[in-house]
Amino acid sequence: MPTLERLSPDAARQELQRLPHWQLDEQRGAIRRTFKFADFSHAFAFMTHLALLAEQRNHHPEWFNVYNRVEITLTTHDVDGLSARDIELALKADEAFARFGGPGAS
Repeated sequence: MPTLERLSPDAARQELQRLPHWQLDEQRGAIRRTFKFADFSHAFAFMTHLALLAEQRNHHPEWFNVYNRVEITLTTHDVDGLSARDIELALKADEAFARFGGPGAS
């Protein structure tokens, strides 16, 4: 599991190059992305998969779901900002989206 050190603003911007669909909120020390699925079943499958991964890592997303849309914000409260754990979970979310996105996903 990645260490619990806060990423510097420069390191955060550099890491985000690996996550082109995520936006950096420098003021909050967080990253966020909205996932759009074909339907609720695909969105829920994605959330279930990601919830199990997050629980294994003891690193949980802030998220909001309405029908086929899932909005995720990642930050590490223990360091009051962005850490490598957030980057890792964002990468896992992107992988899960590729798996569970379904037709019509964006």
